[in-house]
Amino acid sequence: MKVEVRLALRDWDYVTPLVLGDVADERIALKVDRVGTLPEDLATDPDFDACEVSFSRYTTGRSRGEGGIFGVPNFIMRGFRQRCIVTSRASKLTKLEELKGCRIGVTGWQDSGNTWTRAALSRAGVGIEDARWYAGRLSAAHPITDRLGPYARPGRIEAMPGEKPMLDALLDGELDAIFTPFMPPGFYEPEAPFRHLLTDLPGAELGYFREVGYVPGIHILGIKADFARRHPWLPQALSDLIDESQRLWLEKRRKYADTTPWIIDELGRCGRDLPENWNASGLEANRRMIAGFLDEIRSQGLAETDLTPDALFPPLEHLADAA
Repeated sequence: MKVEVRLALRDWDYVTPLVLGDVADERIALKVDRVGTLPEDLATDPDFDACEVSFSRYTTGRSRGEGGIFGVPNFIMRGFRQRCIVTSRASKLTKLEELKGCRIGVTGWQDSGNTWTRAALSRAGVGIEDARWYAGRLSAAHPITDRLGPYARPGRIEAMPGEKPMLDALLDGELDAIFTPFMPPGFYEPEAPFRHLLTDLPGAELGYFREVGYVPGIHILGIKADFARRHPWLPQALSDLIDESQRLWLEKRRKYADTTPWIIDELGRCGRDLPENWNASGLEANRRMIAGFLDEIRSQGLAETDLTPDALFPPLEHLADAA
């Protein structure tokens, strides 16, 4: 009998073969829900057995001894973060170093992506103490929620005054830059009032890769621990399905590149400038990146932890003992 698995993912293009059933495992009856908002806590969510999980929230949860989620080092979302820094079209800022002393908005303090973006700033000599930080909603269309958690520090890390949308604050000169994983509506139009901070994103990101040796991981595959224990073969099988979906999608993407005029250049750049295994899954393939993220979790004060990559992603049978 097949094991039914309810999986929640964002609507990434590479999951298309998985959703269409072009890749499958005869042991698994897979139901993929493409969601805009990921479950708040997979361990207690009644609707899903597995889902895309914030790398940061998984890591800080493990640092507190939580074991309700079995994390698989398959990085569902992975990307450079230099492209996630935006400023106003009128701004004179064009370098990470120039953000020292500035007012920076973030869509969530603990977010994995923003953790990596602060890491990039730190490498440019701009630490947390070198800026004023404000957490808030990107636009009026986004909900007002607590985006700081326990990390607020009056005078250094605060909520946006009056919950003003950060894009409005950027245009009004109240913020100098914003960290956001997704570009605002109209960003790619010729007369957009916003732009990327950096003028040469590929050059900056390739330079970063050559320094650190990896593309930062943002989200991982998470499975309810009890569910994984009942089916110990499932985590690897599910990870393999996602990897095969990515492989097949890339193969087809390279063939059917006539969807946007210059996507073929992007595909060629990735093939030339990045190693073939840049997006590989597994602990060993990602050990350096995971260790780097743990260093950031500690240095940015997100958690006091002595976790290692092996303790963060233990074998299933050791999950209860690894804190």
